[in-house]
Amino acid sequence: MKAIRRFTVRTHLPESIAGLSRLATNLRWSWHPQTKELFRDLDPQAWSESNQDPVALLGSFDRHRLTELAADASIVARVQDATADLDRYLTEDRWFQQDFVGASGGPGADIPSPRPIAYFSPEFGITAVLPQYSGGLGILAGDHLKSASDLGVPIIGVGLLYQSGYFKQSLSRDAWQMETYPVLDPDNLPLTLLKEEDGSAALIRLPLPSGRSLHAQVWRADVGRVPLLLLDSNVPANDDTARAITDRLYGGGGDQRLQQELLLGMGGVKALRLYARLTGTEVPSVYHTNEGHAGFQGIERIEELMSAGLDWETALTSVRASTVFTTHTPVPAGIDRFDRALVEQFFRAGLAPSVPLEHVLALGAEDYEGGAPDVHNMAVMGLRLGQRANGVAKLHGEVSREMFRGLWPGFDADEVPIGSITNGVHAPTWVSDTVSARAIELFGTSAVAGHDWQRVFDVPDAELWELRRTLRRALIADVRSRLRSSWRKRGASEAELAWTDSVLDENVMTIGFARRVPTYKRLTLMLRDPERLKKLLTDPEHPLQLVVAGKSHPADEQGKLMIQQMVRFTDDPEVRHRIVFLPNYDIQMASTLMPGCDVWLNNPLRPLEACGTSGMKVAMNGGLNLSVLDGWWDEMYDGENGWAIPSASSAASAEERDDVEAAALYGLLENELVPRFYGAEPSDQAGAAGPSDASTDGLPHQWLAMIKHTMATLGPATSADRMVQDYVQELYLPAGRAGRAMDADDYARARELAAWKTRVRAGFGAVTVEHVDSLGVSENPQVGDEMQVSAYLGLGQLSPEDVRVEAVYGRVTTKPSGVLEEDTLADIGALELTPAQDLGDGRWHFTGSLVIDRSGAFGYSVRVLPQHELLASTAEMALVVNAG
Repeated sequence: MKAIRRFTVRTHLPESIAGLSRLATNLRWSWHPQTKELFRDLDPQAWSESNQDPVALLGSFDRHRLTELAADASIVARVQDATADLDRYLTEDRWFQQDFVGASGGPGADIPSPRPIAYFSPEFGITAVLPQYSGGLGILAGDHLKSASDLGVPIIGVGLLYQSGYFKQSLSRDAWQMETYPVLDPDNLPLTLLKEEDGSAALIRLPLPSGRSLHAQVWRADVGRVPLLLLDSNVPANDDTARAITDRLYGGGGDQRLQQELLLGMGGVKALRLYARLTGTEVPSVYHTNEGHAGFQGIERIEELMSAGLDWETALTSVRASTVFTTHTPVPAGIDRFDRALVEQFFRAGLAPSVPLEHVLALGAEDYEGGAPDVHNMAVMGLRLGQRANGVAKLHGEVSREMFRGLWPGFDADEVPIGSITNGVHAPTWVSDTVSARAIELFGTSAVAGHDWQRVFDVPDAELWELRRTLRRALIADVRSRLRSSWRKRGASEAELAWTDSVLDENVMTIGFARRVPTYKRLTLMLRDPERLKKLLTDPEHPLQLVVAGKSHPADEQGKLMIQQMVRFTDDPEVRHRIVFLPNYDIQMASTLMPGCDVWLNNPLRPLEACGTSGMKVAMNGGLNLSVLDGWWDEMYDGENGWAIPSASSAASAEERDDVEAAALYGLLENELVPRFYGAEPSDQAGAAGPSDASTDGLPHQWLAMIKHTMATLGPATSADRMVQDYVQELYLPAGRAGRAMDADDYARARELAAWKTRVRAGFGAVTVEHVDSLGVSENPQVGDEMQVSAYLGLGQLSPEDVRVEAVYGRVTTKPSGVLEEDTLADIGALELTPAQDLGDGRWHFTGSLVIDRSGAFGYSVRVLPQHELLASTAEMALVVNAG
């Protein structure tokens, strides 16, 4: 019989073990081994059946079992200890309080009372129990919050609660990806609903076209010390269409995606205000937009200021000062772009009634060479609303500066004000419990917590090799279980699946490849020469084995075809014991896959990988990377921590690049990785072996030396703690200071800077470089010679205090033929010229002394830029006059 009504009954815990509720609903358990062990030990079988979900585990216990647990003195003591430990974690001073803000003379010592930092992201990958992520962006956001919690950084996360998350992936019998969307019940998730004093759900509201409204309730997830606010449109106050706005992550068409991003950005700010009112906490002082999806948060904040009486320029200036924008895509196709008319339609409904519509549209306009006039570009809006911006790796910073240079005409790409902070990963989440427990035994808790793994060099090779075998063995057990389940879902009978019990071998070098499946990540590059790969997989003495996983976006037919091609190869009885494809890649699978792999393969088309952090997680567990020099690997590969797959010329066709780079991949496997892994004499401990790196104890010492070097050097560099500390010191602190300066004394400095910008923009069109001269250069100039540069300028209505006049100098680039290439400067330096004489009628003479500091083709030029102490960079206003 079908139920006519459904409701959720909460578990009531006896007083002696009531702390289990707090432990289950604070997601710190997901990276705290002792708390996970406590839940597991309550009922190991139920823990496994609940997919390691503490809330579901507690909900599965009946009153009799709860009474038994409450009477178990050892369990009661462990619950009390774990609860006390959580309390200490939530209240004690940590890095941000001890070494940063609270330290006398520290970089944040001038912060009177740190206000929160709002961190907006469309997805957050915290744990598989809360499936609100699709891939790297969400996992990065989750790791950001976790490390912020560990460091005591006062962050508040803002996102959406999707009723079906992303999707669950399975395979059909003919290897085609299939998607299902199981509906999540928030009452069964580790979430708390924000409520008004009368107990009703607290709601935010956005007006929609045709007189409709979009309401959302706000759920709170506790990520250690960090509250994560998730907006949910599935509320009775909405019509059916509005209720479905948050049904799926990255689902629906342009109309739904736009409404999701309006809710995330504008609704997210409203949720922060709601949270502050209900909890008595302060509103944030810094707003960090993680990719352009949440860009509309700036519009909502401008609306707040303008509705209070500020003009557009002052409100924009205030908002920009305290906003940080991070771009994650290295390709224009990866940016959300909406039809301009659609954006206009929604804002005409009254989303920001105080903000002139033309200003909203101008923020996202592609009004630069090559731009499309009929689209609203979310990344462009993010850059225009954020005074500080960054990419997520050094190479990605370079790519981003080139990609967005159209917003700063007249500037070289390396002067575009987009920096970089390389992503990191949260070590307590991604380092295997097996590795971390042994490391704590060997090195101590403080060394491991501080990512000081230098003492790994003291670990005997035999012990490290056995640890790697243990991790590989755990991976193989998990693979066999998942593979069997996958085949059953594909329609296979139990009688057909005996072969899955012997898939993979704990003595064989194991390579992992798992990620989203857009075409540029090239899932099938390893299949470029199938026979050559088969030979590697089935070599009788030195085989290798592969574990592959990944999801394609439901609308990406090409990605699905790549998965089908891969799965059909893995189905071949000749190789299926050596290569497997696992569907439904998620955090739980990754927690076993990444530690268990000896090598992590990554072969994107360079430079299309923004950062890519999966290889970092493998390195922390003692795995080695085999990757194209892209993303983080481009800056952290040192020749001893793995291998670099050479990239073909970017001028080559896609087919040619795939051929060249696949051949290089096979060559590295055959000639370097396989011989080094099997570098010991045959023995029971090491398995099959070959002649290279031969040793009497049967261990591959060169391979193990690479592991130790990797763990010691990459551990600190790839840590999300390092990443969050970089954000605090390089972006959050300057943004917080700038925001406070702008807003003090009724926005006095914001008004001042806004008025100055308005005046400078109006007058900059009249600025000219009339004449440039130099004195003191001999016919045969030498390094160290000094020359006087004179520039005669027309400043119009501007004063010398409004501008910075620079002599820009450097090496003149040449073509291979030796012909000068349009006298383009490279390796440039800049000398500020000072006003020497007022020539009247807005004309000025500027001078400076320039030392020739290099030999070869040397050149210089002169330019004029706006200058004000409150600008984050001289390129900020995208105004420059170059001598020409």
